[in-house]
Amino acid sequence: MRWVIKLSLAALTAGLVMSGAAYAASAEKGKTAYVQHGCWQCHGFVGQGGITGPKLGPDPLPLEGLSAFIRSSNGPMPPYPEKILPNEDLADIHAYLQSVPKPPDYKTIPLLNP
Repeated sequence: MRWVIKLSLAALTAGLVMSGAAYAASAEKGKTAYVQHGCWQCHGFVGQGGITGPKLGPDPLPLEGLSAFIRSSNGPMPPYPEKILPNEDLADIHAYLQSVPKPPDYKTIPLLNP
């Protein structure tokens, strides 16, 4: 049964992985796509998460995992087929989420360390 799931996920992401080799993802384009496709409404403008959507960045899922979830989600988030969210936009969004800087360590913030 597990091999069926793995094979299904591989098939779902095959187009993205193949096109990813020929396409250089852009964090700048990804930020625009993130806003245009409405990701910010649930996940916040920098992927920090919110009441309705989990944290996405920094350190997002690997592109293949993110793609598999986005394409086949059956939870509160609707699935986004390639007709709605093209593979190139998804790769750019992933690049944007990877570009989000990590927050500073709380130990380096004087106000939090009296």
